[in-house]
Amino acid sequence: MKKYCLALDLVDDPDLIAEYEHWHKAGNGWPEIKDSITGAGITQMEIYRTGNRLFMIMETEDDFDFSRKGRMDELNPKVQEWEQLMWKFQQPISWAKEGEKWIIMDKIFTLTH
Repeated sequence: MKKYCLALDLVDDPDLIAEYEHWHKAGNGWPEIKDSITGAGITQMEIYRTGNRLFMIMETEDDFDFSRKGRMDELNPKVQEWEQLMWKFQQPISWAKEGEKWIIMDKIFTLTH
C-alpha cells in the first residue's frame, strides 16, 4: 500500500463551497467517478476542508501510477465531464504548474514511538 496526501484550493465563495460539498456527500457523486478511482488502484480516499483549502488522503495499491491514472481519465468522457463540473469550484494553488489541480504534498514529519 502507498499513501499520498494532496492539496487543492476552492474558489473562496461560500455558495460554491457549499455546492462542492454537496457533490461530495454520500450518494451525490457519480458512480462512474467512483469506478474510475477504484479501477485505477486507489483503495481509500478522504477529502478534508478548512476554509477554501482541500486536503486529500489517498491509499493505493503498490503499483498505482499517477500518469496511468491521468491517461485513463483522459480517455473517460464521464471523468472529463466531472472534471469540467469541478473546475467551477476549484482553483489551482498559486505554485501549481499550468493545468495542475491537486498537488502532491511532501511528508515532513512522522511520529514514531
